[in-house]
Amino acid sequence: MTTFAITALVLIMMPGPDQALMTRNVLAGGRVAGLLTMTGGALGVVVHAMGAAVGLSALLMTSSEAFTALKTVGVAYLLWLGVQSIRAGRGAPPGATDAAGGSAGRSVSYLRQGFLSNALNPKVALFFVTFLPQFLPLDGTVSDSSRLQALLLSAIFALLYVGWFGSYVLAVSRVSAWLSRPTVRARIEQVTGLLLVGFAIRLAAVAH
Repeated sequence: MTTFAITALVLIMMPGPDQALMTRNVLAGGRVAGLLTMTGGALGVVVHAMGAAVGLSALLMTSSEAFTALKTVGVAYLLWLGVQSIRAGRGAPPGATDAAGGSAGRSVSYLRQGFLSNALNPKVALFFVTFLPQFLPLDGTVSDSSRLQALLLSAIFALLYVGWFGSYVLAVSRVSAWLSRPTVRARIEQVTGLLLVGFAIRLAAVAH
């Protein structure tokens, strides 16, 4: 259990689209926006965790067509987010892209961005299919006890995810006043956009 927790935390801490999105959204909408993005990301993790527990993720990994379809949608979504960030950094006034739709609409948008970032990422499904089973009983069967163990490990992963990114969001929000300066934020938007495009290209290169 300890080995799983340490390994999972290292994987969570590795830079990826979640971190880029949370940084951007904290600067766009403050601490609450970052926490909503984190919550959406955690819900996306839960989708894959539940899928792995009942065997859906394994089915996804064995179906080339399903894997490719999910990967294509995920790549397109990350590219769209990346382009939006690059455009915002090239001249859109701070907060302009987040002003529409009112407070409730923005909250849903932040939550949705975090959720889709993980739910549409087949690499997350791949993690739960290839990494999680290494910590389950090697009896060659899928029993109720192994499913419960998988759910427990998935819950630990989700808690670590929330703990790490919750701390990250709070840390970024503390220096957001400096980071939100127009010139600084424009650079961050551009870098975030390039990172998201890079993550999309890396995801597109993932073989089934």
